[in-house]
Formats: sequence, structure tokens, C-alpha cells
Amino acid sequence: MVYGELHNLAVHYMRLERGDHTLQPTALVHEAYMRLVDQRNASWQNRSHFFGIAAQAMRRILVDHARRKRAGKREGGDRVTLDASVAEAPERSVDLIALDDALTRLAELDPRQARVVELRFFGGLDIEQTAESLGISPATVKRDWTFARAFLQREMDGM
Repeated sequence: MVYGELHNLAVHYMRLERGDHTLQPTALVHEAYMRLVDQRNASWQNRSHFFGIAAQAMRRILVDHARRKRAGKREGGDRVTLDASVAEAPERSVDLIALDDALTRLAELDPRQARVVELRFFGGLDIEQTAESLGISPATVKRDWTFARAFLQREMDGM
């Protein structure tokens, strides 16, 4: 039932990657699915919750892939776009590994804001879906999203 949506999400991610990326959308979906199936006692609260967990899995896969590639080449990681919103035009290209590192630092300061970024950027959820998934108001999601993007930008500019 959700394969098509997961595949569309993977296609979106892969459009943000460089053109010669070795990971294909179908492989990303299959790897994420395998990670989701491996989870014991998973209890999906709702559709948004499931896609949030799927977004986390895809994030880990893409970051792991970028880290392996960087380790092999000993140079910059894969580049993706940090959008103001998933549906809007890209603002700038960012290093996926730097984004993951900055997001990890944000999670130490404010786990909810880090989840908002995961759900919006990696999960492709809109403001309302993110609010539903986290059980908070859309206004809170908007504030968290604005602050988190500024925090991540500042962290990545300092690298």
C-alpha cells in the first residue's frame, strides 16, 4: 500500500543527489523496507508515524552511503539541497554528512526540532502531517522548522 509513496519519496531524495549517484531510488526503498521489517515490536501509531520512521531509515541509508563513499575517496561527501520546504525551490547545496552531523548536534539541544527536520526534509511531510505525527500544533512545527533551519545553516557554515 505504501510502496508507491516510499518510492516517490526516494525519487525526491535521489533528485537532490549528484547525477552519478550509485544508489537508485528502488534500492533506497528496498533497503529502507528491510530496515523497517527488521524492527521488532514496531507499533505504527498512524500513517505519518510510519513515514517518519521510514524517513529516518532513508536518512541513515543515505548518510551511511555518503560516509562509505567519503572513506573511499577521502574527500567531500555527497551534496543535497536544504530546502525552505520540501516542495519549494532549493536554497543551496549542502554536504549530506555535514547536515547529518549538524542534525545530531541539534538533537542534543532540542530533540523535537531535530524530528521536525527529519520529518520535513527526509520524510517529505508537510507542516500539518508533521504536526500530526509529533502531536503538536502546526504553529509549533513552523517555529521549530524556522529555528532548526537557521541552526543547521549556522552549524554547517562553521564547518
